[in-house]
Amino acid sequence: MIGVPLREGADIDGFRAAVRMLVARKARPETVSWCRAGEGDLFGGGQIDAAPPVALPRALGDLIRLVVCHSDRERYALLYTVIWRMLNGERALLDVQSDPLVHRLEMMAKSVRRDLHKMHAFVRFRETHDPDGKERFVSWFEPQHFIVEATADFFVERFRSLVWSILTPVGSLHWDRASLTVGPPAQRSDAPESDDFEEAWRCYYENVFNMARLNPRAMRQHMPEKYWRNLPEAASIAGLVQQAPVRAQEMIAREAAGREKRDPLKAVAAMAEQGPRTLEELNRLIADSEPLTPGADRAVLGEGPMEPAVAFVGEQPGDQEEREGRPFIGPAGQLLDKALAEAGIDRSCVYVTNAVKHFKYESRGKKRLHKRPNPGEVKRYRWWLKRELDFVRPKLVVAMGGTALLGLTGKPLSVLKVRGPIAFDAQPGYATVHPSYLLRLPDESARREAYAAFRDDLVAVRRLIAESL
Repeated sequence: MIGVPLREGADIDGFRAAVRMLVARKARPETVSWCRAGEGDLFGGGQIDAAPPVALPRALGDLIRLVVCHSDRERYALLYTVIWRMLNGERALLDVQSDPLVHRLEMMAKSVRRDLHKMHAFVRFRETHDPDGKERFVSWFEPQHFIVEATADFFVERFRSLVWSILTPVGSLHWDRASLTVGPPAQRSDAPESDDFEEAWRCYYENVFNMARLNPRAMRQHMPEKYWRNLPEAASIAGLVQQAPVRAQEMIAREAAGREKRDPLKAVAAMAEQGPRTLEELNRLIADSEPLTPGADRAVLGEGPMEPAVAFVGEQPGDQEEREGRPFIGPAGQLLDKALAEAGIDRSCVYVTNAVKHFKYESRGKKRLHKRPNPGEVKRYRWWLKRELDFVRPKLVVAMGGTALLGLTGKPLSVLKVRGPIAFDAQPGYATVHPSYLLRLPDESARREAYAAFRDDLVAVRRLIAESL
């Protein structure tokens, strides 16, 4: 029997090294014992010699990266078994969903993905100060699996400008605006219980809580009660649920009596005007808010420097943007990067965002197909966008597509009719098409012509920027 010790948690590097050596030695799964470091002696006292990489299908590599984060102690044995079988005559094993091993691994991966999503959604930072008086935001979270390191890139990208720590029972993350440190497990008492911002956040949550669409069962599915004690808004839920029938009837009665309909977003807008003092606070509010588009998951925030020469506003994030939490990184974003480079504009020096902050889609099997936000949904996000641009303070704003125009002006304008320089209130601007429009054109010659016109628009934008400097 070959003993393979790995460190506690998700030891992806150790597992890869062990697999290379085991495959090189043609070790069958039943001859391998996986254990924690210190519990076993790797290969009977021998060292892990350098071994060549093992060529595995991409789908299996993706599965491995998820399953090693699972808390099941059998995860490494199960993964090595599927690797062994695929390298020994069952290359298409992952396509056999009825295979018990494949099914079990897929369920484990699904559980890890769900845990990752919950951590992305339910981490709540609270403001504290280090011993030297510097501001730090600290959060406590209790994951089901060993996902802490797997979420690091998400939180670094989302909160790059903050100094923060995420504490969990299985490990911790610490970011100082320049470098990330992975630390040891922590205790709940190491994190603050509240901060000054929470009262404002609870006020916002109570104002946007939709009494008419209350579904406690669905609420518990999307926001399991195990996370409630770490969510400031959870303190309001019981009272809101209890008041829901009465308040819903009051709303119906007011509407029936012909009174002016109360827009719950007015309370949100007032909250935005009075509450957020910085872009970071606004982003926290957006990230923690209930999506204003049906079926959406998480908000995708703007990205780029403060006070840039130009800010580009698109429609909404796509599937890839929503999954990775960054704007304009999918096919449309890649086309925008190409056009910017050809127009002489440095992408790293511009700010990019969307009029609608959540991905609206319809499911077709496992695929999520883009669904255009309707005018009402776009207008609901207008105040988010306005506050965002107020904080960013670009010299010029470029609206890409009709949805961006609607979000910036509040009017349904035709891009092809107003294309070119335009003013958004007192803000100098420019209107052009969205890069995704170019991708949807069926004819190759039409795509080339439309792309050339789009690139010319960006050249005109660069000239306007130069004139304003």
